Amino acid sequence: MTDIGILIDERFRRHATGDGHPESPTRLNVIQEALESTGLLDTCRRFEPNPVSEATLQFVHTHDYLTRLDAACRQCYPYVDAPDSTICPESYDIAKLAAGGVVEAARQVAKGGFKRIFCAVRPPGHHAEANRSMGFCLLNNIALAACVLKDEFKLERLLILDFDVHHCNGTQHTFEADPSVLVISLHGHPNYLYPGTGFEEETGTGPGVGYTMNITFLPGAGDDDYREAFTGRIIPAVARYAPQMILVSAGFDAHADDPLGNLALSDEMYGWMTRMAVEMAERHAQGRLVSVLEGGYNPDVLSRCVPEHVRLLQG
Repeated sequence: MTDIGILIDERFRRHATGDGHPESPTRLNVIQEALESTGLLDTCRRFEPNPVSEATLQFVHTHDYLTRLDAACRQCYPYVDAPDSTICPESYDIAKLAAGGVVEAARQVAKGGFKRIFCAVRPPGHHAEANRSMGFCLLNNIALAACVLKDEFKLERLLILDFDVHHCNGTQHTFEADPSVLVISLHGHPNYLYPGTGFEEETGTGPGVGYTMNITFLPGAGDDDYREAFTGRIIPAVARYAPQMILVSAGFDAHADDPLGNLALSDEMYGWMTRMAVEMAERHAQGRLVSVLEGGYNPDVLSRCVPEHVRLLQG
């Protein structure tokens, strides 16, 4: 039996964002079809997600925000906090299911039940702040997983590697004063791309100074720029930190063909970054890695790059 897992669930598609919204259920339809056609769903183990607990949610999010999000969904509001954070009556429940699945994936890898897991969840999470939704994100899935790893497994050095084209503002703000979580984000320069945060001089606060690394790219940057960032900055930083487990925010929107990004990565670069993440996990973290879907809004790109990402997680 394989020790590589996939989290994907029909219920994640019930977060309805409306016609024309880029973060749509179609993203998961495409991913599932591609994983099935390549046989990868049969070579990885699947598990059932359960909703995240309210107590766990409050590791990251304020009670007031959670109450407001719940009420907005139940009262059929069209969005919460910003028009791009579209919601439907089921959105809070689905967001809790996605977050619970990611948290359980982290637990399973920490316990040794799986070596690595890819979580094909929606809504995405890395823009969600403690007290508000941003950028399609309702709950910060990967930040919640990191908090559970710290609380339940007493891990003292976690790496969150985020290669979504947009800066992980919510993830950074959750851990910017915390030296037990190294947050490394590669993203389009904030002067040119949403959400306008993640300048390179943002390196953490207080005891967390030096444990936030933002690597920014001007519009049109491509494979060579990312390769240089990994070899010159990321791999040495991770070697110094020696994380006990790696969490990846896997956004596929820095691809040249993505409609919301402004960078020019190829399919091959996503494979290369996955190999680098797996090598870092093998070298420093007993191979332990959880990858969580964030952005990526071109169905053709998702259909090619996600299966290759999963294949390479198998090592």
